[in-house]
Amino acid sequence: MHKVVFHIDEVEKWSHTMGNIKNLLDYGRQQDESYQIVVLVNGDGIMGYLMSVGKQAVKNLSAMSVRFHACQNAMGSHGIQATDLPDNVNIVPAGVADLITLQEQGYAYIKP
Repeated sequence: MHKVVFHIDEVEKWSHTMGNIKNLLDYGRQQDESYQIVVLVNGDGIMGYLMSVGKQAVKNLSAMSVRFHACQNAMGSHGIQATDLPDNVNIVPAGVADLITLQEQGYAYIKP
């Protein structure tokens, strides 16, 4: 099992990141490899959760066991409430601290 965290901190990176994740999952199926994927979103990227690209990504990829994290600090600075987020998004207190924890747990860091 490979563990990977994708980091989004710019709204413009959502589509590219979702493409990377789909490609990785397709590759894994072809090569009989499995991936545990977390998408950590902070900074201005947090606004992507309110847009169709983010909502659709969470809906589609959560069904494939991809987990989504939202930085509470970024939510606060952008006026986003927990109720504004799509279902299946886990709020973490600080995105940068979450990235550190995930990397300490063996997650490979990917920043598209």
